[in-house]
Amino acid sequence: MTTIEIIILAILQGLTEFLPISSSAHLILPSAILGWTDQGLAFDVAVHVGTLLAVVMYFRQEVSNMAVAWFGTLNGSVNKNKEKTAQQIFDGKLAWWIIFATIPAGLFGLLGKDFNEDTLRTALVIAITKLLF
Repeated sequence: MTTIEIIILAILQGLTEFLPISSSAHLILPSAILGWTDQGLAFDVAVHVGTLLAVVMYFRQEVSNMAVAWFGTLNGSVNKNKEKTAQQIFDGKLAWWIIFATIPAGLFGLLGKDFNEDTLRTALVIAITKLLF
């Protein structure tokens, strides 16, 4: 990949991640349309991690509150200590739900890595899913 391609794809990722469109598809389509070499799944994951880090930095206080509340649920202090607020209890539960919701996606990504990269990263799959959804 050239530096210009990397910059364009990184900007495209940043612009499309928070819109109700597929930022992943928008990382694949430029190579298909412009004749670029496919950057591969590792690059896509890297720019998604960059977006995740930006979100975590922006919401660092909320993430910190959830982490503290989550650790509190591990040793039972959230349920035993009556001084805990409803917000702390909510934050602990929310942290657990985020962990549980991440497990299936992580397993699918790890177990289906080759299938995902070889089969699902095509303009045809993107076009079909855009039409269906």
